[in-house]
Amino acid sequence: MNMFCRLIGLILFIVLSFSVCAEKTALVGGRLIDGFGHQPIQNSVILINGDTIEAIGTVATLNVPSDYKVVSTEGMDLLPGLWENHAHLMLNGHADYEHWQPTYRDRQQSEIMPASALQLLLAGVTSARDLGAPLEESIAIKKGIAKGELAGPHLYVSGPFLQAEPYPGTQHYRWGVKNVEEARQKVNQLADAGVDIIKLIDQDKMPLEAAKMVVEQAHARGLKVVGHSHRPDEIRVGLKIGVDNFEHTGLTTAPEYPQDIIDALHARTATGRVAGGPLFWTPTIEGLWNYNLTVANPEKLDNTCWHRGLKKDTIEDIRQSLEAPGKLAYMQLTPLRKPTLKRKFTQLKESGVVLLTGTDSGIPTKFHCQSTWNELAIWVEEMGMTPMDTIRAATWWPAVMMGVSDRFGSVSEGKSADIIGVNGDVLRYINLLQNVDLVMKSGVMYKQNGDVVESAIPK
Repeated sequence: MNMFCRLIGLILFIVLSFSVCAEKTALVGGRLIDGFGHQPIQNSVILINGDTIEAIGTVATLNVPSDYKVVSTEGMDLLPGLWENHAHLMLNGHADYEHWQPTYRDRQQSEIMPASALQLLLAGVTSARDLGAPLEESIAIKKGIAKGELAGPHLYVSGPFLQAEPYPGTQHYRWGVKNVEEARQKVNQLADAGVDIIKLIDQDKMPLEAAKMVVEQAHARGLKVVGHSHRPDEIRVGLKIGVDNFEHTGLTTAPEYPQDIIDALHARTATGRVAGGPLFWTPTIEGLWNYNLTVANPEKLDNTCWHRGLKKDTIEDIRQSLEAPGKLAYMQLTPLRKPTLKRKFTQLKESGVVLLTGTDSGIPTKFHCQSTWNELAIWVEEMGMTPMDTIRAATWWPAVMMGVSDRFGSVSEGKSADIIGVNGDVLRYINLLQNVDLVMKSGVMYKQNGDVVESAIPK
């Protein structure tokens, strides 16, 4: 009987695997914004064979072979799948970290992180950097997605933060570095485990030689380093030791970045490829900008999109933690920080850094199904960025930063078929991205006509 059950199970697994495999698909009729920032392609045709884009043309220049399934994209804008460059899959918007961490530590791998990954994917995020989580769980989720056992973006994980001293009760996802040897050993441990990027925080509180070794050893292992930028000295040290990508728009309520930092950014961005490539910066301003708007109208917290993949008791726990969003201790400085954001964003843009879109998705009130499009909308509507440059900051440039632009970041022949679509003109109305109508990752359709393709979601 056991042998019979195993045989039936194997047959069902094979059948289900074939049912979600990428097939030959033709996306026909939509306007293609391919990620390169040039003139969009009207009436496009995109031929997809398995997980790869095979050919791109127009309805006038490229015939669709008879063995391709035609999907009409008439009236739609198509663009590369979005990147979320600063996500926290271990968090789901709960307002109380001291409660969340011990309560859900044992449910991270089985529930929390898979739910976060799925919510990102269905929001049109086909690639994500998960910056800070327990190592074993991070690698397990990354591998589960890669094997098709879980639905989620292509995942690039940092595992635990590296910092001078872990905060109390956070040692499972924050590792202390006190000296050069610890720096070398812990970077090697992360690299050996299979992380894609190293996350550094409080680098100004580490011995300088230890912080420098984190970056040197990461680079020796082929890994980029992202560094926090909350304090001026974090930035100063980060520039001195060669951090590749700064995160956040910090300095709390200070009105702007100090002049010596701006001068140092000008010097660094003037070197370009000589210094190993552009200097990247992920401002993560969405949570800061939208907080008072959320307090004024908290209805978006009732959107059930963030329930997907979570258990009923988890959903209720998150909901109860957000009953009074205006009283959250985590956010009390936020209203004072908001007026500083435009100036800091402008300083960064004018300094020559390459900006990447990321949100700190998962922090209090920030759900994975909402945060990324909100960030893009604020850049366009409030920060003076063009829609095209904003889209490139969410598609092309992240792939360049992570060294994977040969496969991702644009809709191009030979690249992974990671494509999203919206009904309407996204270059005029960036907010259309709040309702992505089509989501394809690696040639598999996860969302079509605005509906989730449930058969594509592993059970």
